[in-house]
Amino acid sequence: MTAPMRALLGFVAAVLSVLTFHQGMWAVLYVLGMMPRAPYPMTPVPPLGVPLIVSLCFWGGLYGLVFGLALPRLPRAPMWLLGLGLGLLAALVGWFVVAPLKGQPVASGFDPARMLASVLINGFWGIGVGVILPFLLPRGAGRAWSVSRG
Repeated sequence: MTAPMRALLGFVAAVLSVLTFHQGMWAVLYVLGMMPRAPYPMTPVPPLGVPLIVSLCFWGGLYGLVFGLALPRLPRAPMWLLGLGLGLLAALVGWFVVAPLKGQPVASGFDPARMLASVLINGFWGIGVGVILPFLLPRGAGRAWSVSRG
């Protein structure tokens, strides 16, 4: 499979995972009182004023694009586990790169509840990428991938 096709499928898998796994965990945490706003937030975000859910899908998709490109170089492991690693990486980038760029406290101010919410949401999203992507791969590639990756 070509690199551009893996990138595209990684992007699509990650967007679908935002809409299902990510927002599903967000909903659970919202019901438990750990998230201040309901899932599928439509609040406009700067600089373009797009709804937050659209922004989350876009940025999640970019992570998925890179994941798709990196797939052949990743270690042999179940795809869901590789996806979990992607989600944990996304949480770390959010804490130590994105938050300071936005003028927010590093690592959610080291508030354990907020950090846990971030790990759960991003980790579940990553697992979703690892679960969804094999379904998007072409039939032959999907079978070969699942056999070679456990």
